[in-house]
Amino acid sequence: MNQKSLIIIGAGLAGLSTGCYAQKNKYQTQIFEHHTNPGGVAAVWKKGPYLIDGGIHFLFCHKPGTQIYNLYNELGAADTYETKDMTTYLRFIDEQTNQQIDITQDLTKLENDLTRLSPQDQAEIKHIIKEIHWMKKSPLLTDLGMSANPPELKTRLDTLKETYQMRGFMKYFIGKYSKTSEKYAENLSNPFLQKVITNLFSPETPFWFALMILAILANGQLGLFKNGCHEFVNSIAAKYNSLGGVIHYNSKVDKILVQNNTAKGIKLANGETHHADIIVSAADGRSTIYELLEGKYVDQSITTRYQTWKPYDPIITISLGVARTFKNQPPMIIHLLKNPIQIAERQINCLPIKIFNYGENFAPKGKTVIQVMLETDWNHWHTLRQNQEEYNDEKKRTLNTIIHQLESIYPDISKQIEMTDIATPYTTWRYTLNDKGSPMGWLLTKKTLMEQIPRTLPGLKNFYMAGHWVLPGGGVPATIYTGRNVIQILCKRDKKEFKTQ
Repeated sequence: MNQKSLIIIGAGLAGLSTGCYAQKNKYQTQIFEHHTNPGGVAAVWKKGPYLIDGGIHFLFCHKPGTQIYNLYNELGAADTYETKDMTTYLRFIDEQTNQQIDITQDLTKLENDLTRLSPQDQAEIKHIIKEIHWMKKSPLLTDLGMSANPPELKTRLDTLKETYQMRGFMKYFIGKYSKTSEKYAENLSNPFLQKVITNLFSPETPFWFALMILAILANGQLGLFKNGCHEFVNSIAAKYNSLGGVIHYNSKVDKILVQNNTAKGIKLANGETHHADIIVSAADGRSTIYELLEGKYVDQSITTRYQTWKPYDPIITISLGVARTFKNQPPMIIHLLKNPIQIAERQINCLPIKIFNYGENFAPKGKTVIQVMLETDWNHWHTLRQNQEEYNDEKKRTLNTIIHQLESIYPDISKQIEMTDIATPYTTWRYTLNDKGSPMGWLLTKKTLMEQIPRTLPGLKNFYMAGHWVLPGGGVPATIYTGRNVIQILCKRDKKEFKTQ
């Protein structure tokens, strides 16, 4: 019996996942990646003696004992990377009042610190800690339905079972915890606590998601890559290759070839064509649907999604290599600025600083990489990029503004800077082709959370999609699960047992 052949577009985590599970289930696959390395947005690069990690900021479930860790194990990634447990998720410093608080995994300490900060909010603080304790004990904490069957395979019974299993979490989808973090914070009395709650994750995501992160932290299941996230990515790529898969780099796909409403192959930018029985796009959703497939396979739900849903805002990343150490500093600090600054077209009230002081490979001994990542606007940077000189000038202004701000936090740091690097949304787009440079696809909201996005397109046979455009919220586990889903669907349709080993 001949094996079916698959072409996978994109060697990010979703594409690699699709490839690994396909090879395990006796499909012959090739991945076509337009960049020179695997990983997509999980990117790491060198600049002189410094290593810049612009990808995975922390890893959920980096230790055994969860379904997600088992998922990493299936892909050959478990135990291939060195991690450090996060014990402090964030430190908040209010420059206006000189107040400071650490968000730690010790929930007793966290409750006491929050109450000391804002005794008038004690009752609500107790509720917050109580919910974190509840989540911490829930078997669904590190899964939240991600491992459930994709929409194409769900029966009515599956839906009923899923609803029953999720019954404890349903309280978070209505009521105060379903509000955005920003809206939830408005009910608190203390201004500093309001800012802390608003910025625990994203101001626009439901507050329960921030609670979930704190519960995972309390469980000791948030980890930092001591040597950079490329170890994790490369281990999955190596697993894929060991299973017989092939990755073609520098291979940009310009068109998905369709005949009689059936996907048949791809055409590359260099004019080459390649054919296969099944085509899977683990690339950007908008360009896949509206460019590679010319918008021919859409329905009203797809149109509404791409017209009205909000992606995560693109990021500008400023990385500095400094001849300085930051001992006893947590890896992530947010400064609530006394005097807001202007970056591009946005007013910046919070300055998030990531300090790579938890591994020895990021910088030479006695030196450190620090990084500032700020949400920004695609149109601003895309327009500037049409004029290289103006684009470079704006990057220099941004760099100087950040360095000036850091100087007030770490005196004399400007004299210690040995390396600078700026990655704009245009940089992200150039390397990943993600729509408007978005780092994680659709923003997680109450609406996007409740919608099941098919892995297929209406009217198109032998075609599937994987990645963060089919599972809102993004992140490593969700992205990997979507690749797994595609092969589950294929195995079901081919009347094969889905195998993970």
